[in-house]
Amino acid sequence: MQSDEIEAAALALAPEARLRLTHALVRSLESADPEIIRGLWLNEAERRNAEMDEGAVDGIPGEQVLARIRAKYP
Repeated sequence: MQSDEIEAAALALAPEARLRLTHALVRSLESADPEIIRGLWLNEAERRNAEMDEGAVDGIPGEQVLARIRAKYP
């Protein structure tokens, strides 16, 4: 099964099952090599930066993000 098929199947799960799966996946990374995790996050940051540079996505000012979070979680 390919990762896109796994993702589609996971997204079709009930919210509680998705939460359990997410928790299990995150826990599984605790034993991963920190350098591998660091590299994955670096790749993700570079991908997102490229999207911003290309105009594929619009950024949201940090102050606005924090205001939304504060409003949602007072």
